[in-house]
Amino acid sequence: MPEFVCRLGAPDGALVEQRRVAASMDVLRRELEGEGFHVFSLSGARSRLRVPFLSRSEKVGGQDFLLFNTQLKTLLHAGMPLAQSLELLKDQQTSPHFSALLEKVHQQVTTGIALSDAFLALGDTFPRLYGNSLRAGERTGELEQVLGRYVEYQRLVEAVRKKIIAALTYPLVLVTLSVGLMVVLMTYVIPSFTEFYVQFETELPLPTRMVIGLANVVRDHVLLIAVGVVATWYAFRLWRSSSKGRMVTDRLMLRVPLLGRLAHLFALSQFSRSMAILLGGGTPMVPALETAADSVSNAHISELFADCVQEVQEGRPLSDSLADTNKAPDMALAMIRVGESTGALPEMLEHTSDFFDEEIEFTLGRIVTLIEPLILVVMGLVIAGLLLAVYYPLLTIVSRIA
Repeated sequence: MPEFVCRLGAPDGALVEQRRVAASMDVLRRELEGEGFHVFSLSGARSRLRVPFLSRSEKVGGQDFLLFNTQLKTLLHAGMPLAQSLELLKDQQTSPHFSALLEKVHQQVTTGIALSDAFLALGDTFPRLYGNSLRAGERTGELEQVLGRYVEYQRLVEAVRKKIIAALTYPLVLVTLSVGLMVVLMTYVIPSFTEFYVQFETELPLPTRMVIGLANVVRDHVLLIAVGVVATWYAFRLWRSSSKGRMVTDRLMLRVPLLGRLAHLFALSQFSRSMAILLGGGTPMVPALETAADSVSNAHISELFADCVQEVQEGRPLSDSLADTNKAPDMALAMIRVGESTGALPEMLEHTSDFFDEEIEFTLGRIVTLIEPLILVVMGLVIAGLLLAVYYPLLTIVSRIA
């Protein structure tokens, strides 16, 4: 969704400037007026070109943000005022970028701006889920409890993400080592056999000629090939950072065997936990659904769930709207229907996310079990084929001499 720069008059008469994300300018105007602001001007925020590998990420590290929220909850529970808590925590941050952001938040809070508005004004630097959760806690007077739920959400999501990364690290190392070995063979080992075979003036088999020819090309143009690979990766990352590129790659990711299943389950876990924390904190259904859909990391699934907002706004049950997307499994839909009928939807969504986490752990086990031996077999066959193509003529020549 687009981002807007808002010049506003606060209910206490102060003039403030915020950055907000909304579906349209009219929707944002109604939202701001509903919060008691007087809207002086709204304008589209200028998008900044971010260059992969060179631009500094504006996102805050997950561990730093988790520690901040844990400490903020502890300070509020101890009875320390919000402004004083922010001032204390911003001075303790090891990241200068995060400390500068908290300084902006602290300045706005001291002028009477709500904590949720101060974080939402920073745009996509912090998750919208966080800002909207704070807003729900401020409205219900349960800011400390909402922070506790968000901290638990962060811990669970980070735990799942770490499991996925840990499970895929070893296969990635195997692939990297195998590719490195192939590069050494193609650039140093195999080309050295060319002059050796020339001395015998015998016709080499076709596979040997193909492998030696390919190795000579790689050796003679290794720098050009390396630059091409880096440029291709750079261009892909730049395209992937665009909304269209992200949509295409995320849709394709869902079709990859096993890994697509893993990405699907992780997106569903993100959505159900986000809905649980928002509804549990007192956020109405429609805003909760908008924010939860936006918090899903897979752009394709996020768009499908965002399309359910209009139907839910018109009174259709959440479970029926999600069923039309064909992305929510029957077990999850059944649990959500039970929650809707009993009035315990946040609790059932929490159980649903636990169900998805168990599925993720099971899928990770299958991936590790299948991918590791598969990589070893495939790369072993490739390397063995290269060596056989090079050494077979040598064995033939030796047999003739003998």
